[in-house]
Amino acid sequence: MDTAESPAPAGTGDDGSGGSPGETSRRLSREQLCVLVSAASLNLGCMMAYSILGPFFPKEAEKKGASNTMIGMIFGCYTLFELVASLVFGKYLVQIGAKFMFIAGMFISGGVTILFGVLDQLPDGPIFIVMCFLVRIVDAIGFGAAITASSSILAKAFPNNVATVSGGLEVFSGLGLIVGPPLGGFLYQSFGYEVPFILLGCIVLLMIPLNLCVLPSYESEPGEHSFWRLVSLPKVGLISFVIISFSSGFGFLDPILSLFVLKKFNLPAGYVGLVFLGLDLSYTISSPLLGLLCDRMPNLRKWFLIFGNLITAGCYMLLGPVPILHIKSQLWLMVLVLVVHGVFAGMSIIPTFPELLSCAHENGFEEGISMLGLVSGLSGAVWSVGAFMGPVLGGFLYEKIGFEWAAAIQGLWALISGLAMGLFYLWEHSKARRRSKAQSITGTEEEQAALLSYET
Repeated sequence: MDTAESPAPAGTGDDGSGGSPGETSRRLSREQLCVLVSAASLNLGCMMAYSILGPFFPKEAEKKGASNTMIGMIFGCYTLFELVASLVFGKYLVQIGAKFMFIAGMFISGGVTILFGVLDQLPDGPIFIVMCFLVRIVDAIGFGAAITASSSILAKAFPNNVATVSGGLEVFSGLGLIVGPPLGGFLYQSFGYEVPFILLGCIVLLMIPLNLCVLPSYESEPGEHSFWRLVSLPKVGLISFVIISFSSGFGFLDPILSLFVLKKFNLPAGYVGLVFLGLDLSYTISSPLLGLLCDRMPNLRKWFLIFGNLITAGCYMLLGPVPILHIKSQLWLMVLVLVVHGVFAGMSIIPTFPELLSCAHENGFEEGISMLGLVSGLSGAVWSVGAFMGPVLGGFLYEKIGFEWAAAIQGLWALISGLAMGLFYLWEHSKARRRSKAQSITGTEEEQAALLSYET
């Protein structure tokens, strides 16, 4: 495909077919379709490869001499190095090239997924553990590169529909996370340890030729602005806190909710995954609609951020439920709360990326792939911070005070996020009103002075 310098605005076609504005506004250009296919393949393939570890790797690692603490660190190191990778690759996206970074990230992620499948051939003990760490770290770096490039390319190709596209692509991320664990468990039971990793790694690698052919290249000059200037903006800092709160909440539930459900309701292990489906499916299904609303009615974003966080906080209070509510813990109530949580979690997170872009534009960041790289890198980095903190703090609180109070404390993050965003938007609104009033007074005075000079 020809190198694209500047894509057509979202909602317009550049395929040369002409037509009325109403017709072209409903068509995607060939370039935009190619970007969507590439991003969807990345989200689906990499999320499946990422999520297959859960059902069987801890058991295999224990056989090879890894303690529970070491297993937790093997999982946790992924997010730490994804954090570093997102910051570095976001800063140097223009110099490296968005398309090259995307393809190279997929290649690394697929290759190390296959490599993970042969680790069981290593000797037990330190050698196995060290290699697990190394492979997970390299996988995190590859995924960080690919997802940073993907977010930047999407924002470049769809400048007016970032939330709609991001929400739609969450369907593929959700499908990957939903399909990955049961598929991995089935392949493990049927064919052994190696096959799940080798198969899914090959699927990711087979997507590379497709992306080489269809993914457009975007050229740009390096920008003058830095991460530090972006992070120092108050609105960016608050939105970053929202992203950390959201990702830590999902990370909190991953290792702890299953333990609580097994202990509280005596469910068979196979049914625990169905409990998680309530959260995953509601988030996956609602994300496209929420993204569409964010783009069609940008003023809704602030309300989504505020009420999405506040209702999410209430969901965490009801998960246990927290003892002060004196509500009996029941399975149907937990599933219902998870379904509601999935919808309002999407409401909290979908507006964050377009709000970050809008804030960067308003504060003088030059529009282009360089700025998109900074915003994408920051978004990925703060996500990784929460994804690391959630399981670590959640596990600690679960051991010390139990699931009910641990979930309530996790809900405080969302409560603080919602209140902070509400206060910020109130301050922003009052500031805009004062500025408008001052401009109105100045305009009136100038008009009066002009009239007086005319009369004299």
